[in-house]
Amino acid sequence: MIHPPPTLPADTRIAFIGGGNMASAIVGGLLRSGLPATQIQVVEPFDAARAALRQQHGIDALPAATAALAGSDLLVWAIKPQSFGAAAAPVAPHVGDALQLSVMAGIRLADISAASGSGRIVRCMPNTPALVGCGITGMFAAPDVSAQQRALAEAVIRTTGEALWVEREAQLDAVTALSGSGPAYVFYFLEAMQQAGAELGLAPEQARRLAVATFAGGARLAADSAEPLATLRERVTSKGGTTHAALTVLEQAEVKAAFVRAMHAACRRADELGTEFGRATNG
Repeated sequence: MIHPPPTLPADTRIAFIGGGNMASAIVGGLLRSGLPATQIQVVEPFDAARAALRQQHGIDALPAATAALAGSDLLVWAIKPQSFGAAAAPVAPHVGDALQLSVMAGIRLADISAASGSGRIVRCMPNTPALVGCGITGMFAAPDVSAQQRALAEAVIRTTGEALWVEREAQLDAVTALSGSGPAYVFYFLEAMQQAGAELGLAPEQARRLAVATFAGGARLAADSAEPLATLRERVTSKGGTTHAALTVLEQAEVKAAFVRAMHAACRRADELGTEFGRATNG
């Protein structure tokens, strides 16, 4: 069951370091939730990204960190992991009291704390459907984060979709492999379905529409059902029928086993990136 998001206090002031796609997704969610644009600040060094924020959300981003960041209740790190070390130094003096929310892949709590000087950190792993309000984000809080601060972080993230708390920081690597990278898996299968539909005589546009609607409908059916996924699959699979013929080919090709191996590879790479980025940050 999806519970209503925690309430975002009306006077919350939020600063973003980085104004790319994920920052834009969260900013858009905050504005839709009723937070005034005047309570949102963004630091974004690239002209094109600042122009996009102004056009899409009416926010004038700063080209560099200044004392204007002081007084922020929440600081969102939304930059590339390899840029964090350089970005943290000019930001840290102005936001010492703020809760920190990281949507950066790989960089661990200890590395963020060492670079920023704060232990009040929530790490998140969102995914790109957040851009359309349909994301799901894995979250983990450092021990110094209070229950009230956890609620604030979740309220912000829930403006872009669902949120799920994990018990151990290392589980965020599994979240990365499953949902963080997951949209690419969906698009991969959609590409295959569109190709097959075109080869079978449909127009590419027709094949894409059928594929996308089928994925969306299947996901909605699974979300609304408490039954095991295997049961839902079996209900569509009559022995000797068309679905059975298709799944037999997939099983013979060991597609499920290959898919599971692929996700294990993604999880291992997430752990490796954390080590690499952490080393670079603490250089």
